Amino acid sequence: MSERSRQRGGVLVIGLGRFGASIAVTLEQLGTDVLAMDTRSELVQEFSGHLTHVVQADATNLDALQQIGAADFSVAVVGVGTSIESSVLITANLVDLGKPVIWAKAISQAHGKILERIGAHHVVFPEKDAGQRVAHLVNGRLIDYIEFDDGFAIVKMRPPRETVGYTLAQSDIRSKYGVTVVGVKSPGRDFTYATPETMVAQHDLLIVSGHTDLLERFSNRPG
Repeated sequence: MSERSRQRGGVLVIGLGRFGASIAVTLEQLGTDVLAMDTRSELVQEFSGHLTHVVQADATNLDALQQIGAADFSVAVVGVGTSIESSVLITANLVDLGKPVIWAKAISQAHGKILERIGAHHVVFPEKDAGQRVAHLVNGRLIDYIEFDDGFAIVKMRPPRETVGYTLAQSDIRSKYGVTVVGVKSPGRDFTYATPETMVAQHDLLIVSGHTDLLERFSNRPG
């Protein structure tokens, strides 16, 4: 990867497990310059056919990071999670380099706190987050679910029976349930932002925002 590519905002992905590999492949599909690295030769060989730039190197070694020019990347993703010691050491090495914005994977709250304290800018809990999301999808009539840190979420769901055949003004969802219908997707039609005059049909999909507890209550209304 050229110096020019790195200056455009390249991403260094360390660790080619499921988490790191998914990020690296998706970023490259989105047109981002990616350099992926792992200590395991079999993974480097496997992903050399899927990624433009893959190297075998040990990111727990600061010299190895310096040799690949890690400080030239705008973002670094630490996808190593099974070895907490390696995760912490890699993150500490990146902090010492000073430049990349660090996204680090954690497998527990204690692991996450350590990563934050040594200087990781963003700590993610992929297993926990995925589990919480799936629980919400399994528990009700939600089709998709995105939750934010303050208990606010946006969901995609099928309309409750009481809203079908009425405009949003008539069903008065916000006053009754404290959530807001942001948009409506009708089969075969483009997504449209909701207005008080928007009519809800049985096969529509609703995009709804609000507090997670209120969204659960609304999504569990009879369909």
